[in-house]
Amino acid sequence: MTNLVIKKDVEYDAINHQVTDIYYDGDLKEARGALIDIHGGGWFRGNKSKDADSSERFVGEGFLVVTPAYRITPKAYYPAPLADMDHLYEWLKKSDLPFDHDHIGAFGSSAGGNMVVELGIKYGIPIASLSGILDIDDWLGKHEDVVAAEGDTSGFNSTASANINQTGANDPFYKWFVTNYFNGRTDQYVEATPYHRVTDKTGPMYLANSLNEFVPTSGVLTLAQALTDHQIPYTTRMVPGSRHAKGYLDDVYDDVVAFLKRNV
Repeated sequence: MTNLVIKKDVEYDAINHQVTDIYYDGDLKEARGALIDIHGGGWFRGNKSKDADSSERFVGEGFLVVTPAYRITPKAYYPAPLADMDHLYEWLKKSDLPFDHDHIGAFGSSAGGNMVVELGIKYGIPIASLSGILDIDDWLGKHEDVVAAEGDTSGFNSTASANINQTGANDPFYKWFVTNYFNGRTDQYVEATPYHRVTDKTGPMYLANSLNEFVPTSGVLTLAQALTDHQIPYTTRMVPGSRHAKGYLDDVYDDVVAFLKRNV
């Protein structure tokens, strides 16, 4: 049983006043490494408390976990959330938190899954992404006839992530929140699609998706090919059914933890 310590609302970016929650085992002199746990919500909803459950679980595996807030629409648009994660990573590397600073990884789901892939590409750290929004330019180009529709987003912050968007594809809503992230800037679609920027220095990746879910499988498959082309180790896991992101976390949890312990 861990001695769970939680520090809330620690500022990691003094310019934009962004904060993170920190979770760790107070009985450990030093955690084996740190995990950045990024919540989902389509870049327009959600907050760091949505991932308190997964963060606490990862502490039980020996990690110190930072679970950040980041700017969302309509207050900020792409690439602001990614800039926030750059600031978080730099802050974490320089911090005096009790973990081995040579070992940092990241875990995220849905929009958070996109953002951890970006960290893996930029900093070469190992990441685990559940239902990451990874295919942007190609998917939007092939779905020009889909009419974007916001849909019902009420109750999101009071509903467990495992119970949201679990019924399969909803292309109008999917198109709405992806295009909303760019605030009309169609010229940003290519630069925001992660698989175009994989390099030989990208970190190892664990990429999961359901076969018939809210997020298309094309993102995982195309990113996996890019990783193959650059000889980057990766694991893919395709789960049956329509569950989205943390809706299947229990199914893949042991795999995710084994991957993180092997690579972080």
